[in-house]
Amino acid sequence: MNWHSIFSVSLEAIIGSTTIAYALAAIGLNVHFGYTGLLNFGQSAFLGVGAYGIAITVSTFDLPFFLGVAIGLAAAIILALLLGIPTLRLRADYLAIVTIAAAEIIRLIYRATGLHKWTGASDGLQGFSQDFYDLSPFQGSKGVSLFGDLITFTDRELWVLLVGWTLVALSCLVVWLLMKSPWGRVLKAIREDEDAVRSLGKNVFSYKMQSLVIGGVIGCLGGFVFALDRAAVQPDTWGTEFTFFAYTIVILGGAARVFGPVVGAAIFWVLLVFIDATLSEAINNKDIPSWLISTNQAGSVRYILVGIGLILLLIYRPQGIFGDKREVMLDVR
Repeated sequence: MNWHSIFSVSLEAIIGSTTIAYALAAIGLNVHFGYTGLLNFGQSAFLGVGAYGIAITVSTFDLPFFLGVAIGLAAAIILALLLGIPTLRLRADYLAIVTIAAAEIIRLIYRATGLHKWTGASDGLQGFSQDFYDLSPFQGSKGVSLFGDLITFTDRELWVLLVGWTLVALSCLVVWLLMKSPWGRVLKAIREDEDAVRSLGKNVFSYKMQSLVIGGVIGCLGGFVFALDRAAVQPDTWGTEFTFFAYTIVILGGAARVFGPVVGAAIFWVLLVFIDATLSEAINNKDIPSWLISTNQAGSVRYILVGIGLILLLIYRPQGIFGDKREVMLDVR
């Protein structure tokens, strides 16, 4: 079995762009769910509007890249307001219903053939990332090799990793500062008992709305990274499973922990990649009989195995790796 190849792709997954995008999505979701207790099942929509904000601005209308970034961020704020205004005064399950529906509506709008001229419909959009890569200080370099050429990154990948991990670090810093402030303590109190917070004269609706906006904007940054790394956007990328993976990452790392989503994203993706690579190698080398598992089935089996591991985690450590059971009681959500 080619263990060099297996460990190579696994190490790349730990710090790769997919981990960055999901870490940012999970950090935003952690603000919603972990700190405020908001059941947002439409986090993928925030990443989608960010990615398409850049893509449509640059590719469709041939406008500057940074204007696309601004439009993506503004779209995330507007989406949070549209989702929050009618639901945040109601029970938590209404927000869950509205957000999961909104995420699907937005995805289907991107897929609509009538909007093909602007969104590319199911084909998506390309040709919007060059201005971003033109800013790279690594242009023309041969990239970098680490751990004795075990993993190698091109100059374009290095630029994405530098920008992506900088955004992750800044997002974690912002969340840490906010949650150590009086504002953050009010959010935690809302999570525990919003009626008690309301009785103290706090505007619970306003705090919830602010949390929804901040978490959505952080998630939007993940959409930027995801789209720019692939130099393409496609609507089915932003399906509901994206949000469910982000929830898995939050719970795995530990809700209401600043670095929980980052560690959770790295563990989640390295497990998926490692299991997939190991199974594929074992099948190709006939270590696993083809009648038991085929190469095409390896991708599905990895989700089954990781899912079993997550079930065991929820049974024996429901607060996640870094979580505190006394602070976040997942069994009462």
